[in-house]
Amino acid sequence: MISRQETVSTTGVTPVVEMIDISKRFGAVRANDQVTFQAFAGEVHALVGENGAGKSTLMSILAGMYRPDGGIFRIDGNPVQFESPKDAISHGIGMVYQHFMLVDSFTVAENVMLGQREGSFRLDHHRIERELAELSERYGFQIDPHAYIWQLSVGEQQRVEILRLLHRGARTLVFDEPTAVLTPQESQSLIRNLRSLAEQGFCVIFISHKLDEVLEVADRITVLRRGKVIGSMPRGVTTRVELARMMVGRELAQALLRDQGIESHQMGETRLELSGVSARGDRQQPALDDVSFTVKSGETLGIAGVAGNGQRELAEVITGLRPATSGTIRLGSQSITNQSPRQIARAGIAHIPEDRLGTGLVGALDLSQNAIMRRYRLHPLSRGSFLVRRAVAKFTDGLIEQYDVKSAGRRARLRDLSGGNQQKLLIARELSGEPQAIVAVHPTRGVDVGASEAIHQVLWEQRRRGAATVLISEDLEELLALSDRIAVLFEGRIAGIVDARTATREEIGLLMTGSRIEALAS
Repeated sequence: MISRQETVSTTGVTPVVEMIDISKRFGAVRANDQVTFQAFAGEVHALVGENGAGKSTLMSILAGMYRPDGGIFRIDGNPVQFESPKDAISHGIGMVYQHFMLVDSFTVAENVMLGQREGSFRLDHHRIERELAELSERYGFQIDPHAYIWQLSVGEQQRVEILRLLHRGARTLVFDEPTAVLTPQESQSLIRNLRSLAEQGFCVIFISHKLDEVLEVADRITVLRRGKVIGSMPRGVTTRVELARMMVGRELAQALLRDQGIESHQMGETRLELSGVSARGDRQQPALDDVSFTVKSGETLGIAGVAGNGQRELAEVITGLRPATSGTIRLGSQSITNQSPRQIARAGIAHIPEDRLGTGLVGALDLSQNAIMRRYRLHPLSRGSFLVRRAVAKFTDGLIEQYDVKSAGRRARLRDLSGGNQQKLLIARELSGEPQAIVAVHPTRGVDVGASEAIHQVLWEQRRRGAATVLISEDLEELLALSDRIAVLFEGRIAGIVDARTATREEIGLLMTGSRIEALAS
């Protein structure tokens, strides 16, 4: 925990940001409903809430991306109305988005110069490089202005985004889920930098779903639910459990909030085995290199790693979406190496893909059509070449009820469901046949804490039933909570496999950067 004063005193101080009774609609959806929010210089103010609570909309209004339908908006006590992000940055407001807006083939300095103009319409490259070096040194970001973006790690690219805003004079910095793609070490480095910026007089607004992280970095915390402010309080007067309750409006299952991992239990025989598996990426570059591991019945093997180190290719090789160039994959005693996705699914492997709308579901189809995609050729859903409509209806209604998919019924279009309910339908379909093994890729990405709780419960139930699960996630908290062991991928190879009950975040983070810890490998 970073040492600091418990809260920032704001008595008698004019807020840097003051948003009063801000409302914003998108069609029939009220994203912000008379939201009042204040943020001060010298503090980190965390904004938390479920998906769809209105956090990103509110901050997009602050950053000039949207105009509010109503309400009062002040910067340093002065009324303002932003027409664009350019207006926001002119008032010292900048936002660092989760997905960076950088040009890979440009240098750091060239990316910073994009969109800037001087009186002569010619930018002084040397001056900007010198200023960036000074900013980097002053605020502890340590970035070479001459480096190309493609040469930088994800954490370094994030620093470029921050430096770009600082160079343009931002004094209020908004961060949208900034640690979602970082290693534990990079996350801690960012948190130290955010605290340092606040201590130097910046106003830092921090959006995150990681409540432990929020409680570590924030001076104050504001909770949104369904577009309304539920509460705003200093960090020291609340807890993780209380924040989660405020976010969802009810008590969460204690299992979701525990920190010690899942309970120990008896595992069975080896169910899924990879031996020396290699594969190429989309550009025919090496993506997996001699990957070997086993997963037992009733075991969950987590797969950790910084994005782009072979996680997607691993899932696709196991499920038949990508060919292995060498090695073998076995489900029980049966080789499934390079079989088709349909053959692998029928052998007993379920796949919860990374991109639910690109790979798993079809937004334009209704719920029943999406629900039967894996089984529409099988009895009792079909007879010969024809679907049995009554059986399809019964099957779909059963999944909707069992997995609490909130919708207008089986004939509703999938695209009309929230992300969490889309994900629950996908998981319901994939697990309906009690598979022998499950490949789950980022199963709770983009869903709120309530839907995450439901998905975690389902995965625990499958583990207790005896399924072998490969859980690929960039959320280290999720991996530690759900996994028995965690394998770390680095540049397509297994850097090490650790016991999830005893491993530390620091140990896993070192493996994620390619540092092999031989004592941890098993």
